[in-house]
Amino acid sequence: MTSQKPTHSLIWAAVAALFCFPAPADTNKSARASSGTLMMIDREGRPILPCPLKRTEVKAEITGFLSRVTLTQHFENPLEEKIEAVYTFPLPQNAAVDDMTMLVGDRTVKGRIKPREEARAIYDAARNAGKTASLLEQDRPNIFTQSVANIRPGEKVKITISYIETLKYEAGTYEFAFPMVVGPRYIPGKQAIGRQGGGWSPDTNRVPDGSRITPQVTPPGTRAGHDITVEVSLDAGVPIDLLACTSHEVLTERPDPRRAVIKLKDQATIPNKDFILKYDVAGRKIEDAVLAHRGSRGGFFTLMLQPPERVTPGEVTPKELVFVLDTSGSMYGFPLEKSKEVMRTALANLNPQDTFNIITFAGDTHILFPQPVPAAAENVEKARQFIEGRRGGGGTEMMKAIRAALAPAESQKHVRVVAFLTDGYVGNDMEIIAEVKKYSNARVFSFGIGSSVNRFLLDKMAEFGRGEVEYVTLQDDGSAAAKRFHERMRNPLLTDIRIDWGGLPVTEVYPKRIPDLFAARPLVIHGRYNGPAKGAVRILGKAAGGDFARTVNVDFAAGEPRHDVLASLWARTKIDDLMGQDYRGLQHGTLADDLRSQITKLGLEFRLMTQFTAFVAVEERVVTEAGKPRRIEVPVEMPEGVSYQGVFGERQEAVAVAPASMPMSAFRTGGFVGRGGQPPVSGPIALADRVGKEAARDAREMDVPRTQSTFLAKLHPDVAAALAGRLTPAFVRNGKAELKVYINGDGSAALQALKALGFEVIRHEQAMQLVIGRIALDKLEALARLSSVRYISPYNTNER
Repeated sequence: MTSQKPTHSLIWAAVAALFCFPAPADTNKSARASSGTLMMIDREGRPILPCPLKRTEVKAEITGFLSRVTLTQHFENPLEEKIEAVYTFPLPQNAAVDDMTMLVGDRTVKGRIKPREEARAIYDAARNAGKTASLLEQDRPNIFTQSVANIRPGEKVKITISYIETLKYEAGTYEFAFPMVVGPRYIPGKQAIGRQGGGWSPDTNRVPDGSRITPQVTPPGTRAGHDITVEVSLDAGVPIDLLACTSHEVLTERPDPRRAVIKLKDQATIPNKDFILKYDVAGRKIEDAVLAHRGSRGGFFTLMLQPPERVTPGEVTPKELVFVLDTSGSMYGFPLEKSKEVMRTALANLNPQDTFNIITFAGDTHILFPQPVPAAAENVEKARQFIEGRRGGGGTEMMKAIRAALAPAESQKHVRVVAFLTDGYVGNDMEIIAEVKKYSNARVFSFGIGSSVNRFLLDKMAEFGRGEVEYVTLQDDGSAAAKRFHERMRNPLLTDIRIDWGGLPVTEVYPKRIPDLFAARPLVIHGRYNGPAKGAVRILGKAAGGDFARTVNVDFAAGEPRHDVLASLWARTKIDDLMGQDYRGLQHGTLADDLRSQITKLGLEFRLMTQFTAFVAVEERVVTEAGKPRRIEVPVEMPEGVSYQGVFGERQEAVAVAPASMPMSAFRTGGFVGRGGQPPVSGPIALADRVGKEAARDAREMDVPRTQSTFLAKLHPDVAAALAGRLTPAFVRNGKAELKVYINGDGSAALQALKALGFEVIRHEQAMQLVIGRIALDKLEALARLSSVRYISPYNTNER
C-alpha cells in the first residue's frame, strides 16, 4: 500500500518533518532538555524539539464479559515557549468512550460532551485566549485525535480517557484487545482539497479528512519517543483455566483461581502492535443470560445467547469461492507471506464440487481466471503458482476489487463466498463498507492480516457481507485460520435468526437484522423495555438444515440500579446502526441532517463520543499570554511487520507535511504517477482503459466532491428542532430563542452582522469568541447562514 505522499525536493523545500526519538549524545540541547530527552529532529538529523508525549498508561478492569478501560496520556513541555500537542491514536472500534479528564498540575478539569463543532469552537477560543485546554475528537470509530493547547514551559498535563466494551468470546475463549497505533492509510482521490489536520496526506475529494487520519510515521531505525504500559485486572467470577498474551511478553499475578493481574514485562514498550490477551474459564461455556437496568432514562437490557453445537451436515452445498488478496505496499514482506500461508491451506481444502477464482489488488486489480473454474487439481496448482508469484507494492485501490468480487454474474449457479485478505489500511473505509452493503448475492468473510489492522473496516465488511471476520497476526497459525474459514463457510451454526418477544414491552432492539452465526460466539442483543414484566423469549432459526428453537426466561424489574453500563452499550449500538444507514454520506460529509441530529443527541444524552460529539476541557484561569501556541504533531510508530519502504517507497527519511494548496500531481503513490502530470491512475480515465465505460461511470459516481455542510450543521440539535417547529424548549421565550453564538473572524464585524438581524446581545465574551443573546425564531436560519457564525447552541442548558 504505497500511499499518497509528497515529492522529495518540492516538499522538503516547503517544510521540514518533525519526529521524536533519542538524540545523538553529542548534539546541543535546549535549555530544558536533559541527556535522556527524546528529541524531535529534522531530516539532517539535527535536534529541533523534545517530544511532548512521554507515555501512555492503560489500565483495564475486566468483570464477566465487560471491560472498563482507562488510558492516561502524559504530556510535558520541555521548551521555553508554550506548545499545542496533537496526537492521533486508536481505540477499539466498538468502544463506548464516555469520559475525559484533564489534570494540569494539581488542578483537575472534567471534560464536557458537546456537539463537535461547538467543542472545537470552545477549544479554539480557549487556545487563542491563552488558556490550557484539551479536545478529544473521533475521526473514525477506531481513530481519535487528542489536542492539548497552551502547555506552559516545564508543565505536565495528563489526559485521562475512559471507555467500556464487551469482550470477544468464541469457543470457550475470551479475548481482550487494545490497539496501540494507527497504521498508514492509503488515501485515494484525484484532487487535493485542503488540509484539516497535520498528517502526511492532504484531504482529498474521496477522503475529505485524509490529513486527520494519517499521523506522521517515524522513519526506519528511529523511535516515536513515547512508550506504553498496560495493566489488566481480571475477575472472571469462576476459575480461570488458561491465560495467555499472544502479542507481548507479560508478567502475571494470580491472587486466587478466579482472578489475575497481567502487566507488560517491559514497562517502556514500543506502541506498534495490538495487545491481545486470551483466557479460558472453567466450564468453557457462556450461559444464556439477560441483564437489565432501569433508571431515570428508562429500562435497558442485554440478551446473550449461547450458539448451538456444530453439527456436520450430511450434504454440503457447492460454493463459488472468490479469494481477494491485498498485494499493496503495506502488505510487502511478512504480512503478504502470512496471507500466502492462509491461501495455501484454503486452496488445499477446496471441495471438488466448488468453483473458485482469485483476485489480487494493489494499484490495479488482477483476476486469475476469466470466470470461476472447478476446484480440479490443475486449476488449484495454477492458482498456487499465481499466489506464490505475488509481491507487495503499489496503492490500495480496494474499491475496484470489491466490485470485481461482488458484482453478480449471469452464470452464477452456486452460493458465492468472497474471502478478503488485507490489513485494511485505507482512508475510504466507510465508502468501502457502503459498497459491500449493496450486494446481497454473496457472503463476505474478511481476514485481517497483520499486527495492527483496521478492525473497523474488517468487522463491518463481514457484518454487512453477512459473513464472519478472522484476525491473523504475524505470530498466528495461518493454516489453522484457513481451516476455520472452511468449517464456518460450509457449516454455519445458526442462520435465519429471529426473536419472538412473547408480548414483552421491548423497543428499539439492536441489531435490527440479526446476523447468522458462523463461529461459536454468543448472540448479543441490546434493547430497551418500557416497564416491569416477566415472560419468555424464544429464539428461532435454522441449524444444520433443521429448525432451531430455544427459550430464555426474562424478568424486567421495575427498579434495577445495577448494570448501569447497559444504557451506554445500548446507545453505542444504536449509534452504530444509524451510522450504518449511510456510510457513504459519512465518508463524504453529506450525511442526512436527520441522521446527524439523532447521532448527536444520543452522544449528548448518554455522554458518548461520536463522529458529531466531542469532549472538551478548559482551565478557565488564563495561564499564558494570548496568541496561538507552537503546534507539535506527535509522530507514531510503523506497525510491527509493515515495511516503511513498502508504504513510502525508497525514501529513508521522514515524510514531510505538504502545504494544503499542493496539487495532487505533486503526490505519488509508489509508481502510481499519472502521465504528463495528470492525477494518479486510480482516476476514472485509467479505470476506463481497463474495464470499460460502465466501470468509469461508476467510478465518477464514487468520486463525490466534498460539499459544504448545510447551515443546519451549525445548529445544536435542540436549536434545529426549535427552528423546525418540532420542539418548544425552555430556551425559547415569547417567540425568541436565547442562544450562545460562537463567532469567528473580526469580533466587531460579527457583532454588527448579528445586530443587523435583530440579535439582542446579553453578553459578549470577546476572549472566548462567544456572544450570548436572543433572536426571533424566524431569524434563526439567517443567523446560521452568516459566515461569521461558527456554531449556535441553547443558552441556560444543563452542562454535562
